[in-house]
Amino acid sequence: MNTASPRHALVTGATGGIGRAICFALIEQARRDGAPIHLSAAASRPGERLERLVEEIRTAGAAASGVSGDITDPAQCASLVTQAHAQGGDLTALVCNAGASGPGRLADLPVAQWDLTFNLNTRSAWLLAQAAREQLARTRGSITAVASMSGLTPHPGYGAYSAAKAALIMLCRHLAQEWAADGIRVNTVCPGMVRTPLTEAVYQDDATLRQREALVPLGRVGRPEDVGAAVAYLASAGASYVTGHNLVVDGGISDHMLSMIPGRPGKPAVMEAL
Repeated sequence: MNTASPRHALVTGATGGIGRAICFALIEQARRDGAPIHLSAAASRPGERLERLVEEIRTAGAAASGVSGDITDPAQCASLVTQAHAQGGDLTALVCNAGASGPGRLADLPVAQWDLTFNLNTRSAWLLAQAAREQLARTRGSITAVASMSGLTPHPGYGAYSAAKAALIMLCRHLAQEWAADGIRVNTVCPGMVRTPLTEAVYQDDATLRQREALVPLGRVGRPEDVGAAVAYLASAGASYVTGHNLVVDGGISDHMLSMIPGRPGKPAVMEAL
């Protein structure tokens, strides 16, 4: 895709902390590339939050429209893409950011909660991708889905969420292979701990904040802007040769687990097998 060509991105879960950051990162990327952009900001329902975001996007100098629909409903997934197309033409980028987690141990997890978790986090991305495929093939566009570090390692007490995000990563790898011939790139971003309005209550406790920061090799909890920048890169011409990739944005914590084992051995005379 020519960097000067007009862009049109549909971002689901746009009114949340990460979704909002993604919208503005896409605007900034388009500005750097000298390209006009239309943002279709999607939420589960219309209302003041969505209207306010659309106005903020327009104030930032981009065209914007608000679209709404329940992504657990296949018909409404298709409707979101139709609504976006009516407002801004063919999509050049689809960002599947909407999702949700909820605690629940697998031993007694209700089937309905398992199904809802997968419908929100995995099935919706597939349905939205199906609906947007023809447009993205015409523009040789991209799909980026926001997964989670919980999809990389087990998250006890959140088994359905971990499984759903792991499935999302694999889904996008499959789409990347199957749709590469159409010029469609498909990638995922895996955030670690991110401080958002949804998680802010946790970080109001200073001790918890310090403990979490101490776990991260880079020494801080993530910001929504960290995730937004990663998504904007994967949707940009700079990533035109990147597909099927999972970009981990977690400050290094996912690879830090073995460092948390107590005890620091020296240099043993004989190598020990793990």
